[in-house]
Order: sequence, then C-alpha cells, then structure tokens
Amino acid sequence: MSLLGRDLAVDLGGARTRIYVRGKGIVLDEPSAVTIDARTGKIIGYGADATGDETCWPVSGGLPADGDLARRMVRHFLSKVQRRPLARPRLVMALPDGATPIERAALRDVAYEAEARQIVLIPHSLAAALGAGLPVGDYVGGMVIDVGRDSARIAVLSGGEAVATTAVPSGGRAVNRAIARLVEHEHGHTLDEHEAETAKRHAGGNSSQEDVTVRTRNPETGHEHAVRLPTERIREAAAPAIESIVWAAMETVERCPAELTADLGERGTVLVGGGALLAGLAPRLRESLGMPVRQAERPLECVALGLGACANDLGLLARLRGGRTRLR
Repeated sequence: MSLLGRDLAVDLGGARTRIYVRGKGIVLDEPSAVTIDARTGKIIGYGADATGDETCWPVSGGLPADGDLARRMVRHFLSKVQRRPLARPRLVMALPDGATPIERAALRDVAYEAEARQIVLIPHSLAAALGAGLPVGDYVGGMVIDVGRDSARIAVLSGGEAVATTAVPSGGRAVNRAIARLVEHEHGHTLDEHEAETAKRHAGGNSSQEDVTVRTRNPETGHEHAVRLPTERIREAAAPAIESIVWAAMETVERCPAELTADLGERGTVLVGGGALLAGLAPRLRESLGMPVRQAERPLECVALGLGACANDLGLLARLRGGRTRLR
C-alpha cells in the first residue's frame, strides 16, 4: 500500500488547503494561493510562499476557479506530504452540496491530474458536521453553518443526509472588502486584504478592544500609515454580510419538515469555518432562529477533520446512511 500512496483527505478551501494523512491527522495547512511572475508568467510560489501583488486564489467555494492553477497547487501540496515521489494516493475530498455534474467533474479532474489514483467525494455539509462532532448518523435534525472565504453554506442534516442546503456569497472576503471600503471612505487610504482580515479577527469573537490599528497606504504618495479603526465601525461594516447569512439560515430552516425544525430548536446550530468568529453573527442567529448557536471546538479545521474521519474509515459514510449509498 505504501508503494501505491497513502489515503489522504484534502480540504480544498478558498482561503486555505488542509491535508489530513490517514492515521496521523492534519499535516499541511497553507493558503490556497499561487504567485505568478508578471514578466515570465511562471509560477514562483505556492501556499505559504505565495506573496505579492501577482498572487492568485484558484479555488472558490470548494471548487476550482482556475483548473490549471488548482491542479498545479494540489500537486505541489501532495508532493510535500508524500514520502515516495511516484506514489499515487487515494484522496478524500469535499464536494459542495448542490454541485453540478460539470463542477463534480472539474473537482475530480483536479485530483486525477494531480496524480491521485482514486478520489472519494464526500458532501461538504456532512464533512463539516462530522468534524464538528455532530451525531449526523441518527435521524434527529442537526444544522451546520460554514462561513468560508467566498461563501457561507448552511445545511440541515438527518440520517447522514443533507435535508436542506443553501449557499450565499457572503463569506469572509465580502467582510474584508467592506472594511476596505470603510477605510477608503473615511480616510482616503487603501487597505489590503491581509490587513482587513487582521482587523476583522481582532474585532470578532468576544474581543473587548475598542479599536484596531491597521496599516494603510496613501494612493497618491504610496506612503504607509497606521490608522485606528473603532471595532464598532468594523462590526457595522460586517452587518450586511451577517444579515445575508441570517436570512439564508432562516430560509433553510423553513424548508425543513416540522419534526426536524423541532429538533433544531433543541439542538441548535454549530458554526464552522474562518467566519465562525465573525463579530455579531452568533447572537444575531440566536435572535432570529430562536435556537442555540455554538462555535465548533476547531472551527477552521472541521471540514478537514470530517474528511479525515472518512479517510480513516472509508465505510463510514455508507454506515451513516444505513448502507443505502455507496461512496463515489
């Protein structure tokens, strides 16, 4: 088996890619980024080494936005965790709920062109729920909200299946852009995504900071400046994205059978993904949904951990579904 390659789980996220090795856990966690030399057109950096203005993000919503760059990036990451250069691993990956046959084929192509010998696709919502520790195999309803870089994905699960799902383009990047617009409007300066992400995280969760200092750039002089942003203004900038997620969650619950809705009133929902700490999200969901809302213990790694559980036991999904569904 070592000659063929180990079983790996690959969480191909819009912000970060995580690789889980069967029996070992998460061994790689790097940005889903590629830097291209503007003069030669050649790739000069992947993941943690991808920096600069020519950095591309070839994954969006768990699917390849640029198939060629995504394939090269995945191959590079696999080479970092494989012991044998010619080994061809079996990959477990997350397929976004509601993905079209074309999108499914695009994800499989990325894996096979990165030298995988086999690919097992797991519904994204189920992987997130497994990683968050939800008892998804029983027939009591459970809900998971995954706020990623490009989108927020909401799913209600029961009996190992997604009963209702919704996705909205209100992820972490939308909030970062709103913070950048705030800086431009109030200070006339530009704010890059890294600084916006830092401001968002410092203003999130249970932070008691009254303001956050960010590094901005004057577009006329090119000089950098330190600007202090009140956390309350950052939270105001994030409000439209939060409301979009809340409305999507409410609409998802409305499409569920009454018995599952009652279950959710007791079990509530779990927040995963990089946006789980988005300031104001949890209390707003509690208020609108009328149910408990909690953050997963390891929100950033939930999908990778759920995929890893399937890599450790490839019969897990079939058992959760009562043997009704074969892995594909």
